[in-house]
Parts: sequence; structure tokens; C-alpha cells
Amino acid sequence: MQGHRRERAAEQIRLELSEILEAELDDPRAPSVHVTKVELSKDLANAKVFLSPADPDPIEDERSYLEPIVRASGYIRSQLAERLDMRRTPLLDFRLDRGQMNADRIETLLERVKKRSKRGIDDVLTVFVAVLLCASGARAAEKPSEIERYEASATVMGSELRVALYGERRGALASAAIAAFDEARRIDALISNYKDDSEWSRINREAGSHPVMVSQESFDLIEQCLRYSQASEGAFDISVGPLVKVWGFYKGSGRLPSQREIRSALGEVGYQGIALDPAKRTVRFTRAGMEIDPGGIGKGYAVQKIAEIFHKYHMRSAMISAGSSSMYAIGAPPDEPKGWRTEIRDPSDKGRVIEIHLRDESLSTSGSYEKFFRAEGKTYSHIFDPRTGMPAQGTAQVSVLAESALDTEAWTTALFVNGLAWAEKHVAELPRVLFCPDGEPCRWLGAR
Repeated sequence: MQGHRRERAAEQIRLELSEILEAELDDPRAPSVHVTKVELSKDLANAKVFLSPADPDPIEDERSYLEPIVRASGYIRSQLAERLDMRRTPLLDFRLDRGQMNADRIETLLERVKKRSKRGIDDVLTVFVAVLLCASGARAAEKPSEIERYEASATVMGSELRVALYGERRGALASAAIAAFDEARRIDALISNYKDDSEWSRINREAGSHPVMVSQESFDLIEQCLRYSQASEGAFDISVGPLVKVWGFYKGSGRLPSQREIRSALGEVGYQGIALDPAKRTVRFTRAGMEIDPGGIGKGYAVQKIAEIFHKYHMRSAMISAGSSSMYAIGAPPDEPKGWRTEIRDPSDKGRVIEIHLRDESLSTSGSYEKFFRAEGKTYSHIFDPRTGMPAQGTAQVSVLAESALDTEAWTTALFVNGLAWAEKHVAELPRVLFCPDGEPCRWLGAR
């Protein structure tokens, strides 16, 4: 009886998956396939899903061919859960049905031979062309779908990552959103210093004693961070990790350290102590106790990579937001040609907001109100000057607009630390900046 129940459940899953893959999954990269069979494990927790390509052309790389479907497996499984009367939805393992593919190919060849024996080759070509013309005519007669909005969110990198997209097919929008969250989780697994098994945690453990070979992605990102450090004269510095810990902002809400603790941490901070070897793709710390911290760059990097994914999905109107600190807009909403509307509050006037329309650009904001604590009558924020070891003073908030989310994220920190006078001196070298000094109205620097 149990075997029959499993077979019935497998057939139900096959039918539902066939409909989902045909009607709901609108990723333009996803291949057209038939679900030939489903094999359920005895505990019904796992399902092998065998697929046969609708296109008879040979497949060179099975993994690449199935990647769009595998990437959307979370969305497919959620849709399946709504349709099944099961306590839990099985995990889906998609694979090609080689036996069915071979049978289909033989059947196609036999059919061609049969047709050619009954009519001349010209007749075959005539029928083929007629079929193509009918298909194209049917597509042309289809009414265009209405534009709809799709929103989704996930908790990644310690904050809420939100996406909003406009498009004609809800399935395609959902697939793009799933790909975005998968990418953010991948980046978090790569650079998080809260995950012991991340590559950046491994760098922090080992680079003080020997060069550590890293992925090309990590190497390139660290190298770019060092460029920001040089351009900002050390105000931006990913080696600020020891200061974050001594001030109690690592897994905490902050504390007032002693001057001795600050001096000790400063001896372990300084981007000049990060040595890169491009030939061997290694990272090494020249000072003992050094640690890199992605807090000033991680969200901006994730937003930038998600924007690249949305471009691959041919999204023409999308907004990506990583908490309140970093966002990126692609195109404009259908009802707002100026771009995606967002607001920045003026910390000197709580009732005033500054309206900005983003279109194919990023906005990042850093403020002393994000993380802070009060001690001995003073307020201490989580944004440090790596050169003094003290929280930056004199700035309430900085917002930066640029084409790259990586640029905006790094420069908000650098400008917050360096202050208004430094920003005004280097205004020709900077992107658009909204600078808000303590107790003063916000002001724009650079071209608007």
C-alpha cells in the first residue's frame, strides 16, 4: 500500500510540476522541458524530477542547461506546496531523462524517414515553413500582457533585503527575485565575519601567519577596497575589525572602551598592512591581530551584484534595497517616468524630507543614528575613524549617488569620517553627495 501511495503522490507531483514549469516559470533563460517522471524517496522528503527537452537539439552541458530551473527550485517548490495535499513538500532534484531523450531522438529520425519516403523533399520543406508561419502568426496575434508589480523580501546580511520589479510575466519576476536572494546569501557566505566558514573569516584566522589563497572574487573586492582607502586617505578601511570589537559593536550594542584598549586596537588596524599578491592570488596581513570587516562595503556589493543579475534577466524596471543603507534603481516605474521615488530625512529638521528620483543609479546613506550608544553624557556612533580609533564626529548623515552601489557604499563611510571640509575640498573628484553636518541643514555637493 505504501508503494502505491508513493507512486500516486509522484504522479501528482509530475502533473503539477508540468503545469508550473509551463505556466509559472518565465525565466527567459529557462529551457522548455517535459516532466517525464518523478521518483519519490520512501520518506517522501526528496523527489528526483526527470526532464526531457522539448527542443531536439543536442545538449552539451547538462548543468548549464538545467541551471535556470535549479536556481528557481525554491520558487517552484513554494508553488508546488500550494497545490499538494502533503504534510511537507519534497526537495526537488532536477535531472535530464537520458533514456527518454534517446527515445525521442530515434522517434524523430524515424518520423523523418517515413515522411521523406511518402513525399518529396520540397513538400517536406513546404510543410515545415507553413508550420513556422502559422506559429509566428499566432504569436503576433497574442495580446500583450499587462504590466504588474512584484515585491519580495528576505532577511540577509543582518537586514531586510527588498526587491520590487515590474514586468509582464509574474513568473519571470518571481524567478528574478529568487535569483537575487540566492545571490545575496552567496555573498554573505563568502564575506561575512559572522560565519566561521566564510572565506573572509578564514582570511582573518590565517592571513596573519601566512599568505592565504582566495577566490578571484574576494581578491578583486579586497583590492577595490584598498583603492577606496587610498582615495579617501584612510577614512575608509576594511581592516577596522579590531576597533568594531573593542567598541562593542560586533554582536553588541556598543560600550565605552579604555584609552589603552583603543591604542591596542589601533596597532592592529591599517589598510597598509593588507598585502595582496596578484600572481598567486593571496592575501597576507603584515601586522598581528589584523581583521578585515565587510560592514562598510558588504551590502553595497550585494546590491551591485543583484543589479547585474536583474540585467541578465532583462528587468527594465526594478528597485533593490538593503535596509536603509544601500539601494539601486533600474529604469523607472510605469507611472513615474522620472525614476524610483525615495526620501531622505533631514536630521536637522525631523519634519523635512528630501525627495530623490533614482534611475539607473545607486543611493547609499550613512547616519550616526543607525547604531550608537550614550555614555558619560556623549553619543558614540558605530562609524569609526580608522586613523584615530574614535567614532567620527561632526557629521549627522551622508548620502551618495552614483552608478555603482559599491562606490556609494564606500564613499558614504569615507565622507562621514572625513567631514564636510574634506568633501568640499575634493568635490571635483566625488560623485553627487548630500552632506548633513551635525545641527545644520543638509546641502548638496557636486553637480545635481
